[in-house]
Parts: sequence; C-alpha cells; structure tokens
Amino acid sequence: MKAKATLKQIALEFGVSISTVSKALSDSPEISEATKIKIQEYAALQNYKPNSIAKNLKNQRTNTIGVIIPNILNPFFAKVFSGIEKMAIAKGYNVITGISNESFSKEQEVMDMLNNGTIDGFIVAVAEETQSLKDYKHFRDIMNSGTPIVMFDRVADGINCDKVVVDDFDSAYDATTHLIKLGGKKIALLSTIHNLSVGELRYDGYQKALSDAKIPVEENLIVLETSIEEFDTKLQNLIASKKMDAIFALDEHSATAAMKMALKQGIKIPEELNIIGFADGVWSRRLTPSLSTVSQHAPEIGAKAAELLIHKLNSKDEFYQPQTVVIKTELRQRESTRKL
Repeated sequence: MKAKATLKQIALEFGVSISTVSKALSDSPEISEATKIKIQEYAALQNYKPNSIAKNLKNQRTNTIGVIIPNILNPFFAKVFSGIEKMAIAKGYNVITGISNESFSKEQEVMDMLNNGTIDGFIVAVAEETQSLKDYKHFRDIMNSGTPIVMFDRVADGINCDKVVVDDFDSAYDATTHLIKLGGKKIALLSTIHNLSVGELRYDGYQKALSDAKIPVEENLIVLETSIEEFDTKLQNLIASKKMDAIFALDEHSATAAMKMALKQGIKIPEELNIIGFADGVWSRRLTPSLSTVSQHAPEIGAKAAELLIHKLNSKDEFYQPQTVVIKTELRQRESTRKL
C-alpha cells in the first residue's frame, strides 16, 4: 500500500519550510497562488491527509465526545447513542464510545483513559455498581480537571452537571393509573432495576397511584430482584398464583418475561390480564400480543444530552449554571391492554 506523504516530505520536495507547506494546504493568502497550486496538487497525488487529531490537540480541542454507557445490549442505550451521534455529527463532532458493563472500576478506567486529551467532554449513564456504591469521586475529579460531563437517564445526586432524564415518577404514576382505569384492583409490580435511581422513582410512582386510588399495596404482588434467575423464579410463582389482574413492569426483561409466562399459563391477554412495560425496544412490538409500553423517547434524550454538552463546550460564560432537562414519556397502547 502506498504510504501517505507527510508535511516534512512535501517540504523537502519543494525546498520550503514545513510552515509554508502547511499554509499552502490551508489555502493561506500568505502563500502565492502558483506555490499553493503546486503543493496542493503534489499532496493530492502523494495521498497526503492532514492529521486532524494533532491539529485539534494543538488548538486544545479534539471535537470528540466520549460516551460511556452501562450496557451495549440494552436497546434503550443503543437508541440514546443514535441520538447523540446524530446531533454530534451535525455539530461537527466525533464520538468515542466506552462500555462500563455496569462496573464501577470499569467506568473509572474508561473515563480516565479518555480524559487524557482524547475527548472534550463526556456523556454518561452511571453504572449500576457506581449507583449502588454512591461513590462519585471520579466524576468530580474529571470535572475539576476541566472536562465537562452531561449525565442521562441514570444520574448521580450531588454532581453539579447538566442532566437529561425522563419523568420516571410521573410516567409510572400515569401507567399505573391507566391500569386502574381499566379495572385493575390487584396490580403486580415487577422490576429487576430497583437498585437504580430510575427503578426507585418508578416504584414510588406506582405506590402513589395506588394510594391516590385508595388501593392497598400488596407486597405479595411485588417482585423486586436484581438477579435475573431469582426474579424469574419468583415471577413464575406469582404468575402461577393468578392473583393479579394487571401487571406494571419497570424494565424490558420484566415485561417480556411476564408476557411469556402468562401466555404459557393459558392466561388471556388482555382479556384476563392487562400488561404495561417500561421499555420500547423491538421486542415490545414483535411480541404476540404486542406490548403496551411507556416509551422513553431515547433518541431525543441522546440528542438533548449532546446539545447540552456542545453548548457547554462552546460557552464562554464563566458562571454557567447546569440544568436538568426532563423528557416527557409517552404511553403507547398496543394489544396487551384493553381499550378504555
């Protein structure tokens, strides 16, 4: 393969300085048109490509955003990333992705590695283990080094940065209220994310909706487990008992597992059991019957997070005040709930 030419090689070819070559390739008015044309044509012929990274580092900017997500297999995070990337590209930025795999140490490691001049700022959804430990020192250290952070979905309390979240409490309240309007008196709550901030907010919304409707919370209708194996065992027992007339699931695994187990038990959906899930991946639409969901508008979350970070990077306001943007969700009614 033909090697790419360098500024130094081009300078030697024409007997000029590297600075002259650089200015000629940048179409500087300081260089004569004849010299510019000769150097530009030669550079193209020799497959010269400018080192954009070196150029940006010289300007103390890389025009690159680091995105740290907890789980690459979660369709929600994939959709958020698509929103980030679309907005970043439109604004002239590149994106580098890191995966924390829900690990506190991995999250630290990836962010430390990228915070060495590789990126201008971070967009982060906090790892499960980090939220459990409530240890956010690495975020503070990175921000103190001059690198801004925008958090989305899973955010860290006490970290003074821009945040993009959905209205988890209100969404759960509205979804539970909808099940009540459908005649639900024994509404089961399912969750594998109760150790996360979003899981707690959704749980609180569910409880408030029941309380406002004067429906007692029945602990035997609630399954909160972070272990998928333990969750599936407890869910199977709950479904077999047929004690509930509706299900509100706080994450995609809970929703799809409940649907499959209920159908396997011969329960008719939605005639005998209404189900709403808090997710909107492809499985929600492909299930039979299709699953009614609280849609989080993930691409919009990503786009807003990228917009906030880029605004922060370009802002000259020394007294910039971080903001929390709340993205409204939408209850998408499909075949797993009866029509009102």
